[in-house]
Amino acid sequence: MDFYELLKGPGPVILDGGMGTMLQARGLGLGEHPELAALEHRDWVVDIHRQYAQAGSQILCANTFGANREKLRRTGKTVTEVVPPSIDAAREGAAGNALVALDIGPIGQLLEPTGSLRFEEAVNIFKEVVLAGVQAGADLVLIETMTDLQECRAALLAVKECCSLPVMVTMTYEDRGRTFLGHSPACAALVLEGMGADAIGVNCSLGPREMPPLVEELTRWSTLPIAIKPNAGLPDPGGAGYDITAEEFAAAMADLAPMGVKLFGGCCGTTPEYIALLKRALMGQAIREPSRQVPAAVCGPTLAVPIDRVRVIGERINPTGKKLMKEALRRGDVDYILNQALTQVEAGADILDVNVGLPEVDEEEMMVRAVKAIQGVCDAPLQLDSTDPKVLERALRVYCGKAIVNSVNGDRETMEAILPLVKKYGAAVVGLTLDKDGIPKTAQQRVDIARRILEAALSYGIRREDVYIDCLTLTASAEQEGASQTLDALRRVKDELGLKTVLGVSNISFGLPARPLVNQTFLTMAMTCGLDLPILNPNTDAMMAAVRGYHLLMNVDREARAFIAAYGNAEIKTSITSGGAGGQTPVPTEGRSLAQIVEAGLKGEAGEATRRLLETTSSMDIVDHILIPALDRVGANFEAGKVFLPQLIQSAGAAQAAFEVIRQEMSGPSDQTSGKGPIVLATVKGDIHDIGKNIVKVLLENYGYTVIDLGKDVDPGDVAQAVRKHQAPLVGLSALMTTTLKSMEDTIALLHSQELSCKIVVGGAVLTPEYAVQIGADFYARDAKESVDVAKRVIG
Repeated sequence: MDFYELLKGPGPVILDGGMGTMLQARGLGLGEHPELAALEHRDWVVDIHRQYAQAGSQILCANTFGANREKLRRTGKTVTEVVPPSIDAAREGAAGNALVALDIGPIGQLLEPTGSLRFEEAVNIFKEVVLAGVQAGADLVLIETMTDLQECRAALLAVKECCSLPVMVTMTYEDRGRTFLGHSPACAALVLEGMGADAIGVNCSLGPREMPPLVEELTRWSTLPIAIKPNAGLPDPGGAGYDITAEEFAAAMADLAPMGVKLFGGCCGTTPEYIALLKRALMGQAIREPSRQVPAAVCGPTLAVPIDRVRVIGERINPTGKKLMKEALRRGDVDYILNQALTQVEAGADILDVNVGLPEVDEEEMMVRAVKAIQGVCDAPLQLDSTDPKVLERALRVYCGKAIVNSVNGDRETMEAILPLVKKYGAAVVGLTLDKDGIPKTAQQRVDIARRILEAALSYGIRREDVYIDCLTLTASAEQEGASQTLDALRRVKDELGLKTVLGVSNISFGLPARPLVNQTFLTMAMTCGLDLPILNPNTDAMMAAVRGYHLLMNVDREARAFIAAYGNAEIKTSITSGGAGGQTPVPTEGRSLAQIVEAGLKGEAGEATRRLLETTSSMDIVDHILIPALDRVGANFEAGKVFLPQLIQSAGAAQAAFEVIRQEMSGPSDQTSGKGPIVLATVKGDIHDIGKNIVKVLLENYGYTVIDLGKDVDPGDVAQAVRKHQAPLVGLSALMTTTLKSMEDTIALLHSQELSCKIVVGGAVLTPEYAVQIGADFYARDAKESVDVAKRVIG
């Protein structure tokens, strides 16, 4: 039986349980690398797999979770030395009674823009693992415990580009319903299903009782089978295991079957006993498949936007007819592009069109730069706009989310070049109702082309919901009869084909006086004919007023909340002189204050804005009354769940750029310019998980602190020596595994016994505030932002 046959069966599919905690129970010592267990303790690994198979597991995960070259670097072993024996040990334990999955976990480094690891490097790291697993005979691939959707995309691309094996993908979420980096189940579902995953779900971090809201959101945004592998509840930092018994675990998991979960297993703390009782609890149950109507939608890394109402696509990042944008592209000024992005989102744009095509510009490189930069400061989904398939592929490859590709047309060669890219990267696509003969005069001809585009997209496996049709706006001054044909075509595409529609609205008024009036009237008429995605300048008041008024009168804006929020205390101008000509009005880019620049995370602008401000304001006033309050506001928004870790780091980076200018201004022969601190950071002895510690380091440095990073698996004596050498007032210790908490306690005890005057802050997924006090720490930090708060209290 293969993976697809298991999925087709009426009953549940039983996965295995934890491997790491089972190895620890067998005696895997501190400092030993679990990835090498198949080489150093093969009998343990085979027996653990055998126990899971005997307990009822139909799929066994090979012990390859950390078998990538970055995590193996310190072991002296290579991927090809570790993966095959691990697959072989799982195969022996399965004894023909279970499939064997190549298990792929995170690399252990942050990807751009949050970190420094390049996307293609991540893809190559994963490809090395996949190729080794395929050669060793794995039956399928499980990508698991991912907190970064972009890293998840890299791993999934590696699988798809290297083999045809089935692939499951599970991410790990915190109790607030998002991953460590702020990704939601909705965004994960849209992206991973679009890119070809065969099953998606959740593993690790939480227990089964916390699963229902996550399962509900996944089934709302995906049609794929759902896989759930929670922990055995929450860990006891004191080392007493996890807080849910095998019986409680099985009962809680059985409650998920009616919600549509298909694949059931366990993660940390679960054992063969948990799996055996889970199988018994699910025995005889047919999985109820809830009716799923996944809407047309696009997303960025943290924001999903369903096309369930009129959604505005901002047109300003496009050089056509825009002198300032052309100049910015020629000089490679990404900050100008970022300002355009932020200004449009602030004005109400739901999606941003990105077009950087100029003959004298390297469009591929500029598009990649623009996409990365915009996603670093803005969560609005993007429409990638180019006529060059190479440019579109480069952009789609680095885009973290479900994008719109603008565009294809009815020409077969164009569709054959672009639709495979749309399918591969899970995007939506705009179809222009034109072909080699140009734009048809009649509505019927445009509908015929739209139908041709739809049929081609469906033949590539692209969902009907992901095809948007642009019936094309002709200039009324030249072809006055064309407006009615466009509106008729738009209505028929909605009624006859059931597709979402796109329209570049401002084209209608070229060459006419009173352009805002013409644009606003045409937009209103188009919306009543079924326009879903107008492409317009959101900074034009009259155009946004038309959209908000339409939502109000069509009962989309329930209780008029959005309308009142926009206009309750404002005068709205609707005259023909208000606003610009739908794409002609330049948007100021130098109007942001330094505080706004920091809050937006515009690193490139922060330095120059600080230099200008220093001409009129003292350096300490800038620090005390602008930079620190701005960072505090971003921090408050982070704690409230309004922004997420990447945005927090971007804002801290912008503040750091401002601090650097101030330091240069203040520096003298005796001035200390190396930052505040220093702060010693370390992941404790025996623990090789350091991504959380690395994020703390980045954030502290961006807040202006000097960090002495001792790395991972650090001996207590090395921590004490570093504190003494650097006279550090603060030490940060991290641990991810319950088995290494004793090392944390020992490190704290040593620091106290040597009477070092430093304060100690501890953090990590397995810690609690109570346990931090118990082992003698001065502070407990739940996340990187709280670590900064502690540094402020201790150092200032």
